Amino acid sequence: MSNDLDFVIRHADVVTASDRFSCDIGIRDGRVAMLGQGLPRAPRELDASGMLVLPGGVDGHCHLDQPMPDGLRMADDFFTGTRSAVCGGTTTVIPFAAQHKGQTLQAAVDDYHRRAEGRALIDYGFHLIVADPTPHVLAEELPRLIADGYTSFKVYMTYDDLKLNDREMLDVLSVARQHGALVMVHAENSDCIGWLTERLLGNGHQAPHFHAHARPAVVEREATHRAIAFAELVDVPILIVHVSGADAIEQIRWGQSRGLPILAETCPQYMYLTAADLGCGEYEGAKCVCSPPPRDPANQQAVWRALRQGVFSIVSSDHAPFSYDDPQGKKPGGKQVSFDHIPNGIPGLETRLPLLFDGVRQGRLSLHQFVELTSLRPAKLYGLYPRKGTIAVGADADIVVWDPEKRVKIGNASLHHAVDYTPYEGIEVTGWPRHCLSRGEVLVEDGKLVTTTAGRGRFLPAGKPCLD
Repeated sequence: MSNDLDFVIRHADVVTASDRFSCDIGIRDGRVAMLGQGLPRAPRELDASGMLVLPGGVDGHCHLDQPMPDGLRMADDFFTGTRSAVCGGTTTVIPFAAQHKGQTLQAAVDDYHRRAEGRALIDYGFHLIVADPTPHVLAEELPRLIADGYTSFKVYMTYDDLKLNDREMLDVLSVARQHGALVMVHAENSDCIGWLTERLLGNGHQAPHFHAHARPAVVEREATHRAIAFAELVDVPILIVHVSGADAIEQIRWGQSRGLPILAETCPQYMYLTAADLGCGEYEGAKCVCSPPPRDPANQQAVWRALRQGVFSIVSSDHAPFSYDDPQGKKPGGKQVSFDHIPNGIPGLETRLPLLFDGVRQGRLSLHQFVELTSLRPAKLYGLYPRKGTIAVGADADIVVWDPEKRVKIGNASLHHAVDYTPYEGIEVTGWPRHCLSRGEVLVEDGKLVTTTAGRGRFLPAGKPCLD
C-alpha cells in the first residue's frame, strides 16, 4: 500500500472512550490510514498543538424534516440541520423515518430518503418509527428493513397518532428479538397525561408551564417500569430515551440491577433546563416545551450523577426544531395556543457537545465518558462502529479538533440551525470545536463553516446493534 497521505493532523492529543495518546494522524481516501510519530508529509496538514482531538460526535436521536400533521413544519431540513450539527462537533446524525397510521413502513422510508438525498452535509442513518404494527409490517416489512440496514426503531407510549398499546409493544419487541434489532421507547403514560390535561384545561389552565403539570415524573416512572417489564417478558434489550429525572432513573437502575439489558439515554435539556423555564404564564415558555418536560434542580443533579455512574449509555440532543414565532411552529396558525397544542420539542444539535463538555470541565464526568456517551456508544448501539465512533486505523476520518479553553456564551445569532431561538440562550460554556472533519474533508475551520456542499453526506446502512 502507498504511504502517500491526503491529510495529516500533527501533534494530536487523541482522546477516545478508553485511551489518550499523542501522535500524528494520517488520512487517505477519507479514512484514518496511519497513527504514529513523524508521519510522511501530506498536501494538507493541520497543527493540533494545545487542542484535544476527538472522534466526531454521533447524535443518535434527532428529528430533521420529519413529516408533521397539517399546519406544522420543522424548521430544519437535512441541510440546515446537518450544517448545525457539524458546527457543534457532530459528524453523524441518525434521525427518524416516521410511519403514520395507515401507511407502510417502506413508504415512510422512501419518503425520508427523498427528503435527505442531495441535502445532508454529513453522513446519516435512519431509525424507524413504528406507529402502525400491522401483521404485514411485523411479518414482512420490519424483518426486511432490518436486513437492509434499518436496525433500530422507536415506539411511543404516548401521543395519539403514534402510541402503541401494550399488545402492540410486545409484538414489536418480539420482532426485534427475532431479528437482532434495538427498540427505543418513549416512556410516558398516555392515559394519565390525557386525564390530567382534561382537568387542567377544564380549570382554565392553558399556559405553557402547565405542560409540566400534565406530564409529572410519575407518568414517566410508570411507563418506564412497564416498558422494562415488557422487555423482561420478551427477553430483549430496550433503550429508554430522553430520561428526565430521578424517578425514571430509579426504575432503570432497578432493571439493570436485575441483570436486564436496559439501556438509557438522556439529553442536555434535563441537565440545563427546569420546569421554571416553561414560564409562569408567559407564552415564551413554549420555547422549552418538550416531552418529558424538564424537572427541577434536584432532578438535574440526579441526571448528572447517573451519567457519572454509568446508568446512561448515550447523550443525544432530541433536536426537534420548531421555530417560536412561526405559524407552522410554536404558534400554530400564528396564535398562542393552549399547552396541549404547542408542538413538542426544542433545538439542540449544535449545542449538545459543548453543553456536555462543560460538565467535564466542572468535574461531573470524565473526558473518556464524554467521548463514550456522545460518539462511541451511539455508534455501537446503532450499528455504525467501527466506521464511526472512534479514531483508529480504518475508521472514517470523522475528527473534531476541540479547543478545551474556548469560552462561549451561547446565543442563537451565532448558531447555524434554521430555528429562531435556542433554549440555552446566555449560558456560558468552556470548550468548543475548532476544526471538524467529515471523512477527511475539513467542513469547519477555525470555528467557521467552510464547506456548504449540500449532498456530500452519505446514507449509512446500519449493522446489528452492539451492546458491549
